[in-house]
Parts: sequence; C-alpha cells; structure tokens
Amino acid sequence: MSLLAIDAISKRFPARRPLVDILRGRPRLAVHAVEQVSLDVRKGETLGIVGESGCGKSTLARCMVRLHEPDGGTIRFDGADVLAMAGPARRAFNRQVQMVFQDPYGSLNPRMTVGATLAEALSVHRIVPKPEIPGRVRELLDLVHLMHDAAERYPHEFSGGQRQRIGIARALAVEPSLIIADEPVSALDVSVQAAIVNLFMELQDRLGLTLVFITHDLRLVRHMSHRVAVMYLGRIVEVGPTAELFAAPRHPYTQALIRAVPQVKPGRRGTDVAVMGELPSPLAPPPGCAFHPRCI
Repeated sequence: MSLLAIDAISKRFPARRPLVDILRGRPRLAVHAVEQVSLDVRKGETLGIVGESGCGKSTLARCMVRLHEPDGGTIRFDGADVLAMAGPARRAFNRQVQMVFQDPYGSLNPRMTVGATLAEALSVHRIVPKPEIPGRVRELLDLVHLMHDAAERYPHEFSGGQRQRIGIARALAVEPSLIIADEPVSALDVSVQAAIVNLFMELQDRLGLTLVFITHDLRLVRHMSHRVAVMYLGRIVEVGPTAELFAAPRHPYTQALIRAVPQVKPGRRGTDVAVMGELPSPLAPPPGCAFHPRCI
C-alpha cells in the first residue's frame, strides 16, 4: 500500500540571464531540476534514492514535503491531495511527514538549547500536555542514544554525529509516519555514518516508520533499503527491489553507478571507465532518455 505517491512531478528554477541576453531579448532559461518524476513510497519500507550530486534528489525531497512547490504533477499522502492542502490539513501533513537535513548544524537554532528545540516542536503541535514535555524530551533523547544532560546544551557543543541525532530526535518529536532523510550522513566520518544508518534502521523497527533515504552512496542503500530509485538529470531512470537492482541492473546508468563502486581486490586495479562523455546541461537536457548521449 502506498503511503506517499507522486505522479509526474516537475520543478524548474529560472537561471540568471547574462546582460547580453537581456539586451537582445532572449528568453530566460530554466534549470530542469526535476522532470516528470513518478514514484510511490510504500508503508513501512525504506526507499533509497540514489544518483550523482546535482541530479535533483534534494529538490525532489523538498517537493515531497512542499518546501518547494512543484510546477506540475500531483502528490498524494494516504490518499489525500497534498498540493491542495491548506490550514489544519496542511499542518497535519507537516506533522506526519518530517525531513532530516544534510547539515544538522544549519537546521538547528544555535540560540536554543536542545531541550528547548524539542520542547518547541512538542508544544506547537500539542503532542503532549505541557507538564509532560520535560519527560517526553528525555524519552526522545533516549530514542537517539543521547544523555539527558544534552537537553541543557547548545548545538555548537556537540559533534556532527550528535547534532544529526538531535535533528532526528526533533523529527521524531511530532510522531511522524514518514521521514525523508536528505543525505543525512554525507558530512560525517565513515564510522559515524554507520552508527547513524543503524539508528535509522533501529528506529524504523521500533516505531514502524516509513523512510525515504537519499544519498549518492550505493553501499548505504544496499545495506538498508527495501527498494531503490535511481535518478539521472532530474528523472527516475530505474526503480526496483534492492537485491534485484544490484544483481541485474537494467538501465545503463544504473550499471555505470554500480561499476563505479570501489572494489577491494588485492594486486589488481580497476581500469574500466564507468561512464563515457560529459554530463548534459540541466538547462537543456537531451530529449527522450536523458542518458542516451553517454550510453555505451
């Protein structure tokens, strides 16, 4: 059963025009960040979305939670039209669908303690009565494996991995059913990455969460995802169960991504070229399959 279904979503951003184009009356170009993307997220699963930097993964995630308003297409959450929501319905959707960002420090208020940050979410959405907020803050810190005294400290006093745990706790504060994690471990050390990924998997089992995990690291999605969607130049080029996609990728771009994953083979260095040619401009993507100019 689909919890979140997006159909033919597109998002373009106007490009800056050089002065000569303005003087000559040339039309303004637009960056094709997301083009006609259709995708469903099934209840209880982890859907991994992978692709190179700049392929539109983050823009798609922001469209899902309406931080960006799509230029076209539809988004349905639990059967309801998300793009038509306003007032209490929009607020209820914002509570049910939360986002964890790539930069945990940038997404936390540096002037608020961790406890105040979590308490604000609990208070605004009226999750628990006011007298119970301190106890709920402690429970949230327990969920993400932080000490209770973290509630009295400020974001700058924590490491990157700890700040990401705080971001996860804030998302969990409003008791969502779906969390969209946008490159949540890309800025962290490898050892810390593993701990955060394992925390997501633990929370999913414990709370029955649905996850959308966005990354450029195929090893992570292979480890934690039930299905994988591959993006290239703003489009979804392949979707499938994780085991099947890695065992027999169908699209040439997916095959190239998998070939590009580093392999540890003593005494041997890989010489295969993963992808030929140059990445097309998002200002003028190729017609049809956007990968065809680089297809071997």
